[in-house]
Amino acid sequence: MSLIDISGYLLFIAFIAYLVATLLFGGAIKSKKPDGAVQRAEKWGKVAITVTIIGLLSQLGYFITRWIYTGHAPVSNMFEFTTAFGMFIVGAFILIYFMYRVVVLGFVALPIAILIIAYAAMFPNEVNPLVPSLQSYWLTVHVITAALGQSILAISAVAGLIYLLKDINSKQKSRNRFWLEFILYFVVLVVGFVVSSITFKAMDYEAQFTYVDKEEFESEIVYYMPAVFGMNEYQVLTDDVMEPLVEMPPIINAKKLTTVFWSFIFGTVIYLLIRLITRRRIIEMLQPLVQKVNLPLLDEIGYRSVLIGFPVFSLGALVFAMIWAQEAWGRFWGWDPKEVWALITWLFYAAFLHLRLSKGWEGRKSAWLALVGFAIILFNLIVVNLVIAGLHSYA
Repeated sequence: MSLIDISGYLLFIAFIAYLVATLLFGGAIKSKKPDGAVQRAEKWGKVAITVTIIGLLSQLGYFITRWIYTGHAPVSNMFEFTTAFGMFIVGAFILIYFMYRVVVLGFVALPIAILIIAYAAMFPNEVNPLVPSLQSYWLTVHVITAALGQSILAISAVAGLIYLLKDINSKQKSRNRFWLEFILYFVVLVVGFVVSSITFKAMDYEAQFTYVDKEEFESEIVYYMPAVFGMNEYQVLTDDVMEPLVEMPPIINAKKLTTVFWSFIFGTVIYLLIRLITRRRIIEMLQPLVQKVNLPLLDEIGYRSVLIGFPVFSLGALVFAMIWAQEAWGRFWGWDPKEVWALITWLFYAAFLHLRLSKGWEGRKSAWLALVGFAIILFNLIVVNLVIAGLHSYA
């Protein structure tokens, strides 16, 4: 058995461990009843965090064995980076858990990590030689530090989501209820991406096209989902496949935009089925699980997570990124879409801290800001990487 096979098995073990730990954290929450069952809840919580640590160690083993096999840090494509991001979120959760001992954080943070790892599994996981711009240790430092910062910032969003689930009245119609339900709908869209990818993969769907790229060279591309959007000046090479409905300009990656489209369709159908079967909004389904949480403590967790994550993200996404950009492309800054959105993310969290410290934006306002910040991080991860063409399109 090769190292790459061992690496794959370790990642699978970690995925299963996170699933089991999520159920155990759910058991810990359910055990917190006013009948004196606190000790039972603590036992569930201890078992849950133990299983989570086992999962993290297994995924760390995946990371190290893949690194040894490939000869470079496994953060150079979408599969590798996204799995690493999921691992760092689990690591950040464990850190915060031992600081505050809030069980419900695990019940939310682990499913987010699971979804991110499942999302990563939909991308090709083959080991390929690095392009010249990626053959730098500054890439490793930049990407790992940026991902670590984002993962700690993600915990602030977890705390914010739990805060809002308890604080917002799900029975009363309001803008807060609408936007919180919309965020949960977005989570279901990620599930839709996984389901759509599995569905078309099971159908063995494949369609080959030629197109003219932004350098005006003719290239070939293979779609694994029916082509709703076509690449610039495309020509179909495969018989009996769906013709694209719209041709996109070179700046847009039409193949990846098609993936986003099908994820939206599948996710929306799944969301509507949930609503039809349960006859409730998702917010109403989740609220009973957070009734015992301490709102001021969650507010502190969200704030502390940003205090820790922001300087780490600043180093990785800006300082180290600029050093790598200078080494790879001969300039510190070039207004590439990925660079622009990294700057937008940094400015947002700088504004978050300013509003928190000088304007007193605490509680619900702070929770909403944490969720918006994580939405920007996900936009950078999904839309900027998948749809907008740029120097980071190798991902």
